[in-house]
Amino acid sequence: MAECDLCPRKCGVNRLLNDTGGYCHSGNAPIVAAVCEHLGEEPAISGDNGSGTVFFSNCNLRCAFCQNHQISQDYENQQKNLTDCQTLARQIVDLQNTKGVHNINFVSPSHFVPQMLRTLIEAIPMGLRVPVVYNTNAYDSLETLYELDGVVDIYLPDLKFANNEWARQISGCKDYVSHARAAIREMFRQVGRVRYNAEGIAERGLIVRHLILPDDLAGSKESLKWIADLSTEITVSLMAQYYPCHRALDMPPLARTISVAEYRTAINMLDILGIENGWLQEPDAKDYYIPDFQRNGHPFISY
Repeated sequence: MAECDLCPRKCGVNRLLNDTGGYCHSGNAPIVAAVCEHLGEEPAISGDNGSGTVFFSNCNLRCAFCQNHQISQDYENQQKNLTDCQTLARQIVDLQNTKGVHNINFVSPSHFVPQMLRTLIEAIPMGLRVPVVYNTNAYDSLETLYELDGVVDIYLPDLKFANNEWARQISGCKDYVSHARAAIREMFRQVGRVRYNAEGIAERGLIVRHLILPDDLAGSKESLKWIADLSTEITVSLMAQYYPCHRALDMPPLARTISVAEYRTAINMLDILGIENGWLQEPDAKDYYIPDFQRNGHPFISY
């Protein structure tokens, strides 16, 4: 982190000296907006007791439609959420012991991987024993992922785009596709297909998320075909929860929810490509998955 190259942006700032001039505006200490049990992940991740979710603040993308924009793109306000790895370790072990969560789920960890690793080093002697989930936008560097080989049990990347121009316009990332695909390929090499325990909870493996966008801006057909070409054994979570929030309201192609026809087209692609493992979200899921990180207590209002 002395010349930060954790993600593909390779900003080169000295985060060890708390230089926050890089793209993610993050320094040396972890910034965590919430640590809580979360029942809204995939069934094999949340189970009955929830996923022990660590929501890191800030991000290495600028998605116009980000449902977590309160914590991912409001950098100055997130300084109040600075913490340390030992405190975070105690929090995740407490989630395991008091809530019975099925795993510890690090959300948007790409720019905080060293802090995540230090947290795990602190937490294991405290008794941490549940699987570790790496929940990412997939804009990860291979060099950083190599450091996670043997540490992460479940990779949960979101393959956002199949076209770099749309990635640039919508998420501020002109080289997303090649990096995301290389990252997912490496994740699959490390953990392979999903394996479940007797209760149907994932213990290890790769689950690839894909969010359907209006007007096929996510390139769903091409993205799903790429996944199938990698392996039809890969578990896919096809998400229909898109909701026009944040800056998407000012971008006409994104200023609406997806149609039933768009949803069915994506589902049909799964059948055509022979992708059988995974989950489908219903189109009304958008009503249930929008967090509010500014309210007191749990960010998901239904809890």
